[in-house]
Amino acid sequence: MGPWRCLLLLPLLAPALRAQQQQFMEYVERRLTLLEERISQWHDQSSRYSTELRDFKNQVLGMLEAAEKEREAMRAEAESAAVRVDRLEREVDYLETQNPAPPCVEVDETLMDKQVATAKQRKNEKYTKLTDCSDTIASVRAMKILKRFGSASGLWTKDAAGSSEKIYVFDGTANDTVYVFPRMREFTLFSATRKAARIKLPYPWVGTGHLVYDGHLYYIRQQGLSFQVIKFNLANKTVVDSSVFPAEEQTPVFGLSPSTYIEVSADEEGLWAIYATKEDEKNMCLAKLDPASLDIEQMWDTPCPRENAEGAFVVCGALHVVYNTRLPSRARVQCVFDVSGTLAPEDASLVYFPKRYGSHASLKYSPRERQIYAWDDGYQIIYRMEMKKKLEV
Repeated sequence: MGPWRCLLLLPLLAPALRAQQQQFMEYVERRLTLLEERISQWHDQSSRYSTELRDFKNQVLGMLEAAEKEREAMRAEAESAAVRVDRLEREVDYLETQNPAPPCVEVDETLMDKQVATAKQRKNEKYTKLTDCSDTIASVRAMKILKRFGSASGLWTKDAAGSSEKIYVFDGTANDTVYVFPRMREFTLFSATRKAARIKLPYPWVGTGHLVYDGHLYYIRQQGLSFQVIKFNLANKTVVDSSVFPAEEQTPVFGLSPSTYIEVSADEEGLWAIYATKEDEKNMCLAKLDPASLDIEQMWDTPCPRENAEGAFVVCGALHVVYNTRLPSRARVQCVFDVSGTLAPEDASLVYFPKRYGSHASLKYSPRERQIYAWDDGYQIIYRMEMKKKLEV
């Protein structure tokens, strides 16, 4: 076929080629439309699956939270059952023993009046020291934060006179159960109280001014408008003695600790009581206690004000009062009163405590270890003290 014949055929073939091209374009459009529909369908299914997966995840999380709450409730019930069993065991042990009955806490008014008169006769007299202790605090050498346990207020301590390593914990300012840990290690490592023994006291305590001394617990009980010092034997769990504190119309001894009316403290000389009355509402009073009979041997009016005081302790016969502010800042020993007159107030060191969390709820001096066990906003802290002779300060 010659070229001229091809030229003659082109006008005849052009419509056919255009028709095929149109069909091909329509086919491509149909395929693209189908592909778009499938993509849209896949997108809808993917969104639905994502929603279902999210709902399922939320449902599983809710079930896990409910299971965790049930587990906590079961754990609380188990601990409560353990407490009840422990209390029952102590009651059974108590019934099986032949301990003497707790003495009556009601004190003869005549005896109390005689005790008050004797103490007032010796009030503000010069104190005759029982030991040759002549040290005073120079500074806080170190601070160690052990843990956070219990409520914002409380106290923890060792036996101030014995060699026991037991840790006694008083949680709160009004309670009747003391936690006892066998050693510092158990108290530090375990957050729960399951490692601690529990001592149920016959009467609830008030404040944070209690003390463990020579195998006995000396704690404060409020009965009406009066306050009693209860001497409790930790070995046989009985009340050995009790005494109404011979001070009329008492007020909180520390301005920043309104629940503490009497602070029982121990030093190298023995037992002391720090208190305040409405008779001299601005300043604190100090009394020397007989650990055996709870009699007050001597009393002093101190120049240390109650305002902004958060705690106090006695070292070698010298009262050290720790002050702060109502917006807690850095605590400091700002008033020192030496009953023997050896240390003049102007010669005492101004001791600062490191900045911590809040305000001290209790400060317990250990004469055996020369350190202070402090309770600060629920944190248990040990302050190690740097000591100096009084004449060297």
